[in-house]
Amino acid sequence: MYLQHFGLREAPFTLTPDTSFFFACSSYQEALNTLLVAVRNGEGFIKITGEVGSGKTLLCRKFLTALNQGRQSTTLIGTQDQSIAVSPATRFITAYIPNPYLEPRALLLALAEEFRLPIGKDADQHQLLKGLTGTLLECARNGPRVLVCLDEAQAMPLESLEVLRLLTNLETEKRKLLQVVLFGQPELDEHLSHHSIRQLRQRISFQYDLKGLRKDELDRYLRHRLTVAGFSGETLFSKSAVAKLQRISRGTPRLVNIVAHKALMLAFSEGLQQVSVRHIRDAAADTPEVYPDWQPWAVAVMAAMLVSLGVAWVVLQ
Repeated sequence: MYLQHFGLREAPFTLTPDTSFFFACSSYQEALNTLLVAVRNGEGFIKITGEVGSGKTLLCRKFLTALNQGRQSTTLIGTQDQSIAVSPATRFITAYIPNPYLEPRALLLALAEEFRLPIGKDADQHQLLKGLTGTLLECARNGPRVLVCLDEAQAMPLESLEVLRLLTNLETEKRKLLQVVLFGQPELDEHLSHHSIRQLRQRISFQYDLKGLRKDELDRYLRHRLTVAGFSGETLFSKSAVAKLQRISRGTPRLVNIVAHKALMLAFSEGLQQVSVRHIRDAAADTPEVYPDWQPWAVAVMAAMLVSLGVAWVVLQ
């Protein structure tokens, strides 16, 4: 492995959603602020969508970490000019369902396990609903808010979504007893457009579409992850390598991590201390999901050719 060669404590570009590597790019920060504002206001349903590899799971874990930190002290999340304070007065009981591809009873059983309810696995749907309702009412009397985060929500059956909506019907005069955050791929919007769950769709009060890293953020993202991993220098990636990486990944964090990791391995194998554009190109050749590398000049040439063809066609007509 290349860790010792580059002076790293750990691998900087793993695919595991480790919150210590969280990078507050503009899209991540806006999404995190949206979540914190929404749960603080006691809204029922919140929706976060993003393409495959855009970092939804990492965002979810960072969000839950921010809430847990807020239980102990007032925590300021974000940059100096864009941040949200998590109040210690607001306590949350949270449940995280990483795979919601569950029929209604299985979903209720998963929630019961998350909330540590003393209900047997052979309990029917009525008993599960009764137990969860009692827990929500007890939490309302004692103060803490209850929050459920569902990852990969686009895979959730419509019947299970409807059961979840029925649970969120419970409310006091001031707020909902259960808040739900749906994290999913863009297909989630198609899923929610189904007529049978239009009531749930109307209850989504906050939503955000997660974007990738901008061109001006990718270099800072690479430096951030290298620093967290223990690198003490400026950067391991040349400017041309960063530009190439931006074009073939379009800022998708997962693709960036995959290609950057392979490029570091290639540089290490040659005994070099910096990743060049050649290393990025060779790493991309071994990564099927990367995007075509359309150079700006190539796009301009193609546009000029299309204009010329259009003019020629008009003349011939």
